[in-house]
Amino acid sequence: MTEREHLIHNYFQCWISKNSSILSTTFDPEAIYSECYGPIYYGLAMIETWFEDWQKRGSVLAWDITQFIHQGNFTAVNWYFKCEYDGVTSEFDGVSIIEFNPNNRIINLKEFQSKIPHYCPYDATK
Repeated sequence: MTEREHLIHNYFQCWISKNSSILSTTFDPEAIYSECYGPIYYGLAMIETWFEDWQKRGSVLAWDITQFIHQGNFTAVNWYFKCEYDGVTSEFDGVSIIEFNPNNRIINLKEFQSKIPHYCPYDATK
């Protein structure tokens, strides 16, 4: 596992364990984080506030990495996510495009989601 893969894995795990202690060593102080359903957070302080607020209403049940793709300062991560939030359980597949600064801290992270269940509209058997 590369240094970046290890950092991303630990970041995903911090949501499951509800432990924000690694955020300051994971993100650049000026990082921008764009969630897959619209919200955007500017800077480490805002990311930390979002993390703490989210934990009051939800729990991440799984955030499993299925693939890493590296290109220069960028890493793309394919993943599966499942959570309970405000008493509702949801799950989806997703991709994060992550840009790292020269110190291997996240400077920009953009999430995209693909709803579950997946289906093929042209084949009723799938």
